[in-house]
Amino acid sequence: MRKLAIQATGNQRTEAAMAAPSSYQGGKGSPFGIGGAIAVHVLAIGVWLMIPQEMIDEVFTPPPLITTNVPLADPPPPEQTEPTTTKRVPTRQTEQRPTAVDPIVPLSQGDSILTGGTGLGDSIDPGPAIILPPADPPREPVMVEAAIDPRALPAFQPDYPGAMIRQGMEGSVTVRVTINAQGRVTNIARIAASDESFWLATERHALRKWRFRPAMRDGVAVATTKVLTVRFTLTDR
Repeated sequence: MRKLAIQATGNQRTEAAMAAPSSYQGGKGSPFGIGGAIAVHVLAIGVWLMIPQEMIDEVFTPPPLITTNVPLADPPPPEQTEPTTTKRVPTRQTEQRPTAVDPIVPLSQGDSILTGGTGLGDSIDPGPAIILPPADPPREPVMVEAAIDPRALPAFQPDYPGAMIRQGMEGSVTVRVTINAQGRVTNIARIAASDESFWLATERHALRKWRFRPAMRDGVAVATTKVLTVRFTLTDR
């Protein structure tokens, strides 16, 4: 259909060209010839646009592409290499020979240090046995107990409680004091007391006023404890 339309268009162009006078005749162009050429082109375009799309697809659709799968050749199998084995060279074991040990010759208990002369002889005279003195036993450390410092003796007696003086009561207190290496009382413990007021007076006074010569161990001052008894009597007042 498209070929027929093109052929018709070509015929129309030929007839129009034969009918139209040449534009070169006389040096002037004919307005009718130019208009006819434009009309022919417009008519050809209109005919082309009026052709259905299905007809254009049937004429200009390329034939389908037919493909064929060509199988590829299988790759050659990998070469199998034989595993290499290393031969172990047997080693000779060295024989362990027993080593000679010098015999131990026991000595009798009566043997002592052997002494000999410078002369030649077949026998050795051991001489008299040397008896070593026994070792000294460990020495006991020399201990010196703590004692009241004479300089603190005048102020050693605690104050008599006033309530006990008014009541006319006497008593005593026994305490255990801890004395450091400087001779001061660092702790006091109550062992016995005839009255609570006597104990409180002794405790307070001992921590403040009591001074001692510290205990000595091999000439070195050490901390120690000491038990003392303080008596409260009205005749001393």
